[in-house]
Amino acid sequence: MNIERLVQMANDIAGYFSSEPEHREAVAGVVNHLQKFWDPAMRKQIIAHAQAGGEGLSDLAQAAVEQLAGATNIT
Repeated sequence: MNIERLVQMANDIAGYFSSEPEHREAVAGVVNHLQKFWDPAMRKQIIAHAQAGGEGLSDLAQAAVEQLAGATNIT
């Protein structure tokens, strides 16, 4: 999938969870969504993008993808 589209989708998800009063809970919500609804190829692609600097990712989306990368064994 096009990385620009994945970034937009991750930012939209992060935007939804940004209303959470606790940043930790917002990050967890985004991570949970990515784990449940994104296929492994999409997760692998967004993790690689985040690790390469994460251009275009919001702060919340970047934090969530970094946490996802630490919790996921994607091969």
